[in-house]
Amino acid sequence: MYLLTNGKIITENGIIEGYELLIQENLIKRIAKDGEIERKDLEIINTEGAFISPGFIDIHSDYIENMASPRPTSVMDFELSLREAEKVLINTGITTMFHSLSFYDNDLFEHKPVRKRENVKKLVDVISKVHNQRHLIRHRFHARFEIDNINEVETVKGYINEGKIHLLSFMDHTPGQGQYRNIEMYRKILKGYKDVTDDEIDSMVDERRNKEILTIEVIKQMARLALRNGIAVASHDDDTEEKIDLVKSFGASISEFPITIEVARKAKRAGLLTIAGAPNVLLGGSHAGNLSAIEAIKEKAIDILCSDYYPAAMLHSIFTLSEKYGEDLCEMFKLITINPARAVKLDNTIGSIEEGKKADLLIIDRLEDKMPVITSVFVDGKLISKTNYRM
Repeated sequence: MYLLTNGKIITENGIIEGYELLIQENLIKRIAKDGEIERKDLEIINTEGAFISPGFIDIHSDYIENMASPRPTSVMDFELSLREAEKVLINTGITTMFHSLSFYDNDLFEHKPVRKRENVKKLVDVISKVHNQRHLIRHRFHARFEIDNINEVETVKGYINEGKIHLLSFMDHTPGQGQYRNIEMYRKILKGYKDVTDDEIDSMVDERRNKEILTIEVIKQMARLALRNGIAVASHDDDTEEKIDLVKSFGASISEFPITIEVARKAKRAGLLTIAGAPNVLLGGSHAGNLSAIEAIKEKAIDILCSDYYPAAMLHSIFTLSEKYGEDLCEMFKLITINPARAVKLDNTIGSIEEGKKADLLIIDRLEDKMPVITSVFVDGKLISKTNYRM
């Protein structure tokens, strides 16, 4: 058993001081005023004024793709990649990770061999396997389904029935709408990955626009199956208010990366939880020229931040929002703790510091230059990682 003392405890209702937190087995057993908890047989950890936070919950990140395929021609062993990835993730404060793997029919960028269908399937099986062995963090699988991938519908349905999918999102990366509504931006991004001429790009765009895609009825069937199995459904890159009405009709409760502030506002009015990328905060805007996460958070149009592709952004984005943009720090912590937990229906066990919940906890200190650093990580009540900064 551990007793965390002398810390600033981040709760849903505010940051409290003068309280201690008792960890017993895998739970937060008690939160009480200083000195009220009997010290006998406890390992006491004096946090010396650091923050005590819930563990971060990342529901959209393709970081595992970069670990598994660090170069376009290199594909590492997948289990090794996952084991090494979780060492990094735990030390960025991510205690629950929804590894976000894409089911593409044909990725025009073709820069990630790990996105080939056979590799995606192998990774899904590795994520399931590792989570049922000794591991550091909670591994979950976020299936990102491109709606032109009509040949993999039954595969995804099978994974849902096997309990291997924990979040399902539908994507449409057709040029001229969604993330790539700006064709010139699309050209620029594509040229960054391929040595192609403008004529070749035009041909690729035309081919992509003319591909067969899933019918609304098939999407609804897949969504209904997910919902029956307790799996949340998300839309991706919503670019019009009409699309929000459409995705709500097939049961989506999450809008990932709304393209404009107007669409984000509409999603909120419709009762959807909205997601932006934490790197967007650190960079001051979207890498594709879309929604500014900072602007949307200031308007309370974004509920959740995800790491997207850069795990360290989770921690640093919330302190940036608080200290540079004047947002309430406790409210910013909700963007990466209780709000994503609610989105994926885990808020009854994790996501906030409450008696009876799982003891997924972080101790967050500040260096002399005020940079936030994570010095201890608990998952299920176990001290998983401890870091000592030295002079």
